[in-house]
Amino acid sequence: MSEDKETMKEPFWLSNDANYYRGYNTKKENGKEKFNEYIDIFYKNEEVLSKSEDDGKFSEKDFDESIKHEVLKFINQSFDNIVVLLGAGASVTDNEFEKDDNGINISGATVAKIAHEVDQRLAERKYKFKHRTNDTQEKIVTEEIFTLDEIIDMVHYEYRLTDKDFNLENVISLIMAYEKFCMDEIEKFRNTKNAIFDIIIKATSYNYNKEIFRHVRLIKILSSMVKEEHKLNIVTTNYDTLIEDAADSMDFTIIDGFSFSQTPKFNSNMFDWHIVKDVPNVKTHQNIYMKNVINLLKIHGSLTWEWSKSKENIIRKDKKLIKKPIMVFPSSDKYAQSYQEPYFDLFAKFQELLKQPNTLLITAGFSFADNHISKMILSAIQGNESLATLVTDFNIDSNNDNWLEMVQKMNDSYRIAFLRATLNYNLADFLGGEFDDN
Repeated sequence: MSEDKETMKEPFWLSNDANYYRGYNTKKENGKEKFNEYIDIFYKNEEVLSKSEDDGKFSEKDFDESIKHEVLKFINQSFDNIVVLLGAGASVTDNEFEKDDNGINISGATVAKIAHEVDQRLAERKYKFKHRTNDTQEKIVTEEIFTLDEIIDMVHYEYRLTDKDFNLENVISLIMAYEKFCMDEIEKFRNTKNAIFDIIIKATSYNYNKEIFRHVRLIKILSSMVKEEHKLNIVTTNYDTLIEDAADSMDFTIIDGFSFSQTPKFNSNMFDWHIVKDVPNVKTHQNIYMKNVINLLKIHGSLTWEWSKSKENIIRKDKKLIKKPIMVFPSSDKYAQSYQEPYFDLFAKFQELLKQPNTLLITAGFSFADNHISKMILSAIQGNESLATLVTDFNIDSNNDNWLEMVQKMNDSYRIAFLRATLNYNLADFLGGEFDDN
């Protein structure tokens, strides 16, 4: 048996100014990759990083400090507008699908993990649905459902869960399209579709846990960078309430597009308002802006939103009392759904934020696989010369078309940088601190 060991470089920071890589060994047996192993070799561009003999060996800590210097150099400018885009990866931790005493997921998971959860639950062939009769009472009804393989055969999807190219979003799209023409066992088919949606809802219904989530630190760091008359803008594709919970834990105020009323109703004009205090002065009147106020745009909906009984308004309430949340479920027609209410107003506001001068956009856990969002960002980068974009993810060596276009724009000298970091691990460590130009 022949064994080959090849030393390779993995990117951790990419920008117009400098690229940082970490070395790793790929062990191969009979031409097949077996595992990767990090080694203590660090690169800046093509040069191996080292210290003087008196300082000792260049360490992982030195490597992180070097990258942090680059990050702070990139973000510590006088930006008038800060926008943070959080994708599914921003809710993912190492505790994927670990449940609490009530059976609720402790943290988020990737779409691939949710697909496995769907497969396991549908394999039981029956699903228990909770039907809420009013705000305080509910009943449980057990319905027959198809397995994942059976539903795949019905909608003529070409892959199975074990196949590399399997995509849950594509399956859901086919299910939604096929439903209009389904003739046999239509109730069982709809029960299966609703079961899949219910599994997704439950998989994203976790609560904020300061032991595993680091949203509080991220919000504190970025809020401190915002000028007095501006608000930090957080845009998310996630349905969960982690941002709301984190903000509430430190007495931050969230403006999420809903009115400040007993029954909050959606009104996108709310994002344009500021909370100010009038301070009388002998010569003039001064307005003091309330600190720690955040705009939150949940562009794919929320576990806390539903239509009012009259269908005239979208209202927000406790997620435990929601019968049918307003959400853009993962499917390939997300672009079309984004033109519906309330998503259209939210996307329009997001686009408006990206067009503002002197703007910093930070993405976390967003893979750029969503075309309708990625194209909007790419268009803003092309048209707004003062937009700086920091892309962060657990892997910055991606190869989807939108990601590669972002890399190409960076190479074409647009203000774009890539950082290998995740929100719930080390992102805040790179963003926090004072920039030292010496």
